[in-house]
Amino acid sequence: MNQQKTTLEIIAPSIEEAVEKGLDQLGLPRNAVSVEVIDEGKGGFLGMGNRQVRVRLSIGEDPSVEEKEEEKTSSNEPIHVEDEAFDDPLEEARVKAERIVQSLLKNMSVSADVSSRIMDPEDENDKAMVLVEVTGKDLSILIGRRAETLNSLQYITSLMLNQEMGDWVPLMIDVQGYRFRRERQLRQMARRMADQVIQTGRKQELEPMPANERRLIHLELRYHPFVTTESVGEGPNRKATIFLKPKD
Repeated sequence: MNQQKTTLEIIAPSIEEAVEKGLDQLGLPRNAVSVEVIDEGKGGFLGMGNRQVRVRLSIGEDPSVEEKEEEKTSSNEPIHVEDEAFDDPLEEARVKAERIVQSLLKNMSVSADVSSRIMDPEDENDKAMVLVEVTGKDLSILIGRRAETLNSLQYITSLMLNQEMGDWVPLMIDVQGYRFRRERQLRQMARRMADQVIQTGRKQELEPMPANERRLIHLELRYHPFVTTESVGEGPNRKATIFLKPKD
């Protein structure tokens, strides 16, 4: 049975801490990954010569249930679609992305409908993008705080899709229309904050946002005649800032 796996290696003082850290980064529950201890570490005298443990978290089909998977219906097909012939690489990426998300959700024990489509680029600087839409009941668990879980799902899917395609493919995953609602809110907020900057002459710092949301702020105001934007801060506290353009 073909298997497609994405792995993440974590170093920590203990196996439990390494697993917990890895699951937190992936935004997945424990039953969605298999864990392999690569290095059990080594204790040292008074903390000297310590070697931390190293574990590998694998996301994909669990070999221990391979026989059960083969007995299930065709709706639980493996991720690989190499037996199918595609004339269009983007269409191939769309099909594979949809199946990858279906497989990940099954491993997470999440029941949902998954569909996909190709989105045309917004302008000449953008590329066509694969959009995978997840719908169903009570899917807030897939979004998480500040979309952290959704971003992790999108990141993992991108890694697996890139491995399947052998090349980077623009991809977005949306759950219950969250991203489009959020995009509309961000664009409206960007225009409103720009008006405040013009009226007061003072810069406006927005709330901390992930990179994809800050990008929307920058894109919305990139051709504004009076204000410009930049990102400031570090890590999860990084913000988009709006300020007046310098006068010529």
